[in-house]
Amino acid sequence: MALPRWALPEYFADVLPVEAQGIEHLRRVLLDEFRLNGYQLVIPPTVEYLDSLVSGTGRDMDDSMFKFVDQISGRTMALRADTTPQVTRIDAHLLNRQGVTRLCYCGPVVNVLPRSMTASREPLQIGAELYGHDGIEADVEVLRLLARTLALSGARASRIDVGHVGLFRALAELAGLDREAEEVLFGILQAKDVPALRDFTAAMAEPARSGLLALPGLYGDANVLLRARDVLPGVAGVHAALDELLHLARQLGDLPLSFDLADLRGYHYHTGLMFAAYCGASPTAVALGGRYNEVGRAFGRARPATGFSLDLRELAALGAGVGMLGAILAPLDNSAELAACVSALRAGGEVVMQELPGHTGSWREAGCDRRIVLKDGAWCVAALED
Repeated sequence: MALPRWALPEYFADVLPVEAQGIEHLRRVLLDEFRLNGYQLVIPPTVEYLDSLVSGTGRDMDDSMFKFVDQISGRTMALRADTTPQVTRIDAHLLNRQGVTRLCYCGPVVNVLPRSMTASREPLQIGAELYGHDGIEADVEVLRLLARTLALSGARASRIDVGHVGLFRALAELAGLDREAEEVLFGILQAKDVPALRDFTAAMAEPARSGLLALPGLYGDANVLLRARDVLPGVAGVHAALDELLHLARQLGDLPLSFDLADLRGYHYHTGLMFAAYCGASPTAVALGGRYNEVGRAFGRARPATGFSLDLRELAALGAGVGMLGAILAPLDNSAELAACVSALRAGGEVVMQELPGHTGSWREAGCDRRIVLKDGAWCVAALED
């Protein structure tokens, strides 16, 4: 049976007025917050040449994108599946600043497959990126901004999982693994398959073997970092990663941080700290981020970089329209006094719509929750009666 013409592809959806109003309200709130923290807005195109979009991200992004041939150039193009590589290109190639650069963005991305059974294939991605500072101070700033972003949305973080790709890479180097073996080990740790990890490390020399076997059990609050110092090998890469995590725990003790030293989400992409934020009502991470110092190398400048991104549509749904008011219904009246009242309300940010004759539906369906009434000779706002 043929699908009706109004049917959409799976995991795509129209955004109807009430939801769209909530999303737009939250977009403005968050972009204003980013601006107040010094993050400048950029708007990259939704389509680029494929080799630019996958630069620095490898197959993690390549398999996620819709691709097609450009009828003008003959080159392969793609719909972006992530905005971060584009913002990195802008920082490295177009702005070309020497010092710290803070950038933010908001726009749709398109994925070949949804990242979960409840996710859209067209997230409205919003994020912030900080370039030019390799110190832990930048990571602290970005995590604080993420926490503020979630709080402003009404979807306060219940947990922020933090890991560090440097731990895995230091242990893999200590074990003398080649690229192929490292990929196998990565897959085992991602699956948290402890029996397979024991088999894979059986022939390894110490202390690399015991260090890798310890990783899946190193999960919890900041105390797990102290335990990690005792059980992981005392090599430079391990010490450096744990020092950064401990500093983060001290600086952000007021945030709900947890540490998962076997979490390698974004392993092919990140170069240091990685984090994922969860909210109580969401079974999957609502925001992802971390440090990715190598992404800009393909554009001529491997600048230090850290940031985060999330789906604004998902966030708006979790936050349930925080801070939003409905519209005000104005009667059909040509008096100058009513016109002045309407102008003053709109100047104050209120939505006012005029009542038209012959309306047979509910004005609440149009978004109204109040109306202007004449009381004691003056126009004023009152609740809209059902």
